[in-house]
Amino acid sequence: MNYIGSKHKLSSFLKKSIISVVGKDLSQLVFCDLFAGTGSVGRNFKPIVKQVIANDVEFYSYVLNRNYIGNISELGIENKFTFLNSLKGEEGFVFQNYCENGLQNRLYFSSENGRKIDAIRKQIEQWKVENEVSEDEYYFLLASLIESADKVANTASVYGAYLKKLKKSAQKSMVLKPANFDISKNAQKVFNEDSNQLIKKIKGDILYLDPPYNARQYGSNYHLLNTIAKYDEFQPKGKTGLRNYYRSAYCKKNEVKKSFEELIKNANFTFIFLSYNNEGLMTENEVSEILKKYGNYSLKTTNYQRFKADKTENRNHKATKTVEYLHILEKIV
Repeated sequence: MNYIGSKHKLSSFLKKSIISVVGKDLSQLVFCDLFAGTGSVGRNFKPIVKQVIANDVEFYSYVLNRNYIGNISELGIENKFTFLNSLKGEEGFVFQNYCENGLQNRLYFSSENGRKIDAIRKQIEQWKVENEVSEDEYYFLLASLIESADKVANTASVYGAYLKKLKKSAQKSMVLKPANFDISKNAQKVFNEDSNQLIKKIKGDILYLDPPYNARQYGSNYHLLNTIAKYDEFQPKGKTGLRNYYRSAYCKKNEVKKSFEELIKNANFTFIFLSYNNEGLMTENEVSEILKKYGNYSLKTTNYQRFKADKTENRNHKATKTVEYLHILEKIV
């Protein structure tokens, strides 16, 4: 999934940097990804740490992480995918409000794919209500639907707007494919909470922070993924069919520094790593001044091409050169 702020391309830099500070053997350490997004960082550390704690306030993100991080054993429900892919489409909430030829004719999906999403989502929920799937299986199926639907979405990779005509990938028929996850010996923890509240209730060894950098709210940019994940009925707003969404203090210039310092102050972790970049609401100096109050501070940087959505039909994304900061704090309690 193309995702704003994704650290997939920076995974080797992050792992190497964290190991250089903490040590090579992380097998007895608890690693927390507090702003997990699609879970790429937590997934990278899951095989090598004692436990991953993953959290994100957005529900679609919780679904993805509940599968990728929370699931640890083989599920063996291939027959469920065969059944779901054979379902006849239905003209449900997604079709009517977000698809070609729906009531609003919002071109987020083709008619065929909208009907498929509705039919599959309803069946997954029915299985849950009737106890035909376990909690692990439920989130495995739901994460698989989110990932599969995203591959045929008629967007420039974010859902703040849709394209005027169906692009080639959006014209393809959606196929529900498994959102695979790594097997693990140890139980993991996944939360769906405000990070500044959750930090008061958890503890561990390594805290990784990747908060929003700018004023763009994730709840707005990925609202349709939340709608598929929750499958609740509401009155979509405006041309793009927005739902009510969570507004993060980390996206507000006048609130971000206060929220960030509160989080660091309450963090019960030995090592704290913050990913931020040179385009963020907080400057490098503002971040370092806060962190230096709480222990031994250092900084690593790398240049990379950051994903940026492009609203044209001809290009799905474009790259922008960015300086990524990895702020490092060894906290003194």
